[in-house]
Amino acid sequence: MSGEFAAASDIATGALIGRAVEPKAGEHGGGQDAHGVCLNCSTALIGSFCHACGQNGHVHKTLTSIGHDLLHGVFHFEGKVWRTLPMLVTHPGGLTRRYIDGERARFVSPLAMFLFFVFLMFATFHSLGGGKDFNFDAPPATTGEQLAKLDGEIASTQAKIDRIEKRIAAGKADEDDQDDITGYRTSLKALQTTRAALAMGGKATVRENIGKIDTGWPSLDEGIRKAQKNPELALYKLQSSAYKYSWALIPISVPFVALLFLWRRRFKLYDHAIFVTYSLAFMMLLATTISLLMMIGAPAWLYGNMIAFGPPVHIFFQLRGAYQLNWFSALWRTFALLIFASITLTLFGILLLGLGLME
Repeated sequence: MSGEFAAASDIATGALIGRAVEPKAGEHGGGQDAHGVCLNCSTALIGSFCHACGQNGHVHKTLTSIGHDLLHGVFHFEGKVWRTLPMLVTHPGGLTRRYIDGERARFVSPLAMFLFFVFLMFATFHSLGGGKDFNFDAPPATTGEQLAKLDGEIASTQAKIDRIEKRIAAGKADEDDQDDITGYRTSLKALQTTRAALAMGGKATVRENIGKIDTGWPSLDEGIRKAQKNPELALYKLQSSAYKYSWALIPISVPFVALLFLWRRRFKLYDHAIFVTYSLAFMMLLATTISLLMMIGAPAWLYGNMIAFGPPVHIFFQLRGAYQLNWFSALWRTFALLIFASITLTLFGILLLGLGLME
């Protein structure tokens, strides 16, 4: 229950933060109750909003208004989101180009979209993970406990192999059984090798070597030693760092996109930043959707194709529309961006390891 509550809180937080960075557009100001002058800058009001500072002429001063703002921020994350989201999915290039060219009031800004989908993605992952509670103070498992766990996994894997072998002997096996038994036998050998190494004191050797690691960065060395003592806490810190520093994907990615347009001077870093931010927002939406499909037991071919073709197809059409490219120019840049994306994720992973372990 706590996991679902935490996930719902994350989604609400994402909506509120997205709304905070997104300027209001197309909303009624409640002008009929407006004061004669702006309560913020004392300018005489002409309409529902102050033409000098932009503040709403009507200022709520009731407790219920706070609840209204909360619900409005969560459940009405700008009416224009329903214009932005379909375009982000089906016409990303047109959305990016129109926003860059100044058509702002109709669409949710890329940063607000990015922030909301960051919270949505991590809330989904947290919910699907069952809201696991980490035992930060738990001592590392003893060698005996680790051996017992490995013995259980070995026995379980061996039982699966025995069941498939019985079906093969009875002539009831199919192609899936042949593939499964190969995988189970490989896993069994790996488990047996790990158990043998642990039983011979391999674990102690690994711990000893980790304790002697010297990266030349004292804070990182200390973080590695703490991670060895409490792996669950280290994992939690890495997850927390991914959550907090996801925004770093934007500045890391922009230079790679700029490299693809060095000889096209009319495209500035601002254009690339808008492109990257909308693209990342879509990728996080895609990851969330795939996770939900896997949770409900959707066919593997469905989310498999989404994983394989979703990112390159979206990047291709976003490049074509945002930078007004022909199909060949967009195609080779798509392949280049996929390579750059792997580099970006590697750099982001290194950043997470450093920041997460040193906290």
